[in-house]
Amino acid sequence: MSIIISFMLLVCLISCTTARDSSREALQVTIGIGNGNLSKGCNDKHHNLPFKLNCKLPTTPLANEVLKFDDQRLALVHPIIQKFKSLITSDPLGITQTWVGSDICSYKGFYCDNPPDNKSAIAVASIDFNGFQLSAPSLDGFLDQLPDIALFHANSNNFSGSLSPNIAKLRYLYELDISNNRFSGPFPDAVLNMPGLTFLDIRFNFFTGSVPSQIFTQNLDALFINNNEFMIHLPDNIVNTHIFYLTLANNKFNGPLPRTIFKAFSSLAEVLLLNDQLTGCIPYEIGLLKEAVVFDAGNNQLTGHLPFSLACMENLEQLNFAGNLLFGAVPEVVCELGKLMNLSLSENYFIHVGPMCRILIERGVLDVRNNCIPDLPFQRSVEECANFFAHPRFCPRMWSYNYIPCYHFPSSSSIPEMALSP
Repeated sequence: MSIIISFMLLVCLISCTTARDSSREALQVTIGIGNGNLSKGCNDKHHNLPFKLNCKLPTTPLANEVLKFDDQRLALVHPIIQKFKSLITSDPLGITQTWVGSDICSYKGFYCDNPPDNKSAIAVASIDFNGFQLSAPSLDGFLDQLPDIALFHANSNNFSGSLSPNIAKLRYLYELDISNNRFSGPFPDAVLNMPGLTFLDIRFNFFTGSVPSQIFTQNLDALFINNNEFMIHLPDNIVNTHIFYLTLANNKFNGPLPRTIFKAFSSLAEVLLLNDQLTGCIPYEIGLLKEAVVFDAGNNQLTGHLPFSLACMENLEQLNFAGNLLFGAVPEVVCELGKLMNLSLSENYFIHVGPMCRILIERGVLDVRNNCIPDLPFQRSVEECANFFAHPRFCPRMWSYNYIPCYHFPSSSSIPEMALSP
């Protein structure tokens, strides 16, 4: 009898265990344990389980941890940088992936230094985004909110919009380069109120309208505004300037070359005026550019003779007047310039070159193709030259074309006020 009872108890125990295991398996499937998806079951707000799941609470992301900065000035610009980062629409080089955490000085493109007002402090002193290919609709709220910035270089990106007038409040900024972007609108007048600015490069953008004459009298060493859509006469009221490098090329500057501008720009080392819409004659005052190494006024509508005063530009290495309406003889004194490496006078209407100039032609220094010089190859046709000279062109103060200011002044008896083209 006892054996029978023991057997029945054993059967009952096995049955209960099996039922309990089956229920556990069913529960596992319902919760998500059986298929390795416990987290889904924990996060499912619509489960109908009669008990509370014992799920782990999500951990706090590292980004939400309290950041510690080396200086309060870095803490102040951190949200500004992060906001700008959120506005960037394209970052093909992954630059902004380094803009994480409190070590702003290690962000790619950001450089720290001690600000002038506190040599023990640490601040973002310069930014170099050159060639980063970043895209953003604007720099507003970023550049103008960096109080200690001294240099901002952002060449070759895809930034657009216009510059905020608030950049005038950046008291330490002395170099600003936003060239080769997609900025538009009028000339950024805010720079006129930045006396500490010494370098301004806004070339290869889409700025339009006029250029304020005050910019030429700023305390600038370099002014690059070429390859925009500016349209204005060159100012004739400039008395003095500090500019050494000036590029106005590939805009729509029009009108004559003002006589006064050359005296004001006597310290210029490089002048680029090519591919504009300049007209009129070349004044002898161009010879006052005694420091110029490069002078390029190709592809305009300048006419008249080349002034002998070019002989005073003793540092010239490159001189380009190709693609204009110049005529007469190429002055021998110009061909005698000792440092000249390239003299381009092609696509004009010159009729004569002397022995010194012919030596430069043989050396490949002087290019006079497509002119009207009878005994040289690759010249314009007789008909084309005749048609040009059939329409006389006048230049005022024609006496000045033989005047070499660094040599002597001609006698008053040989000063005709006006002369015709040949």
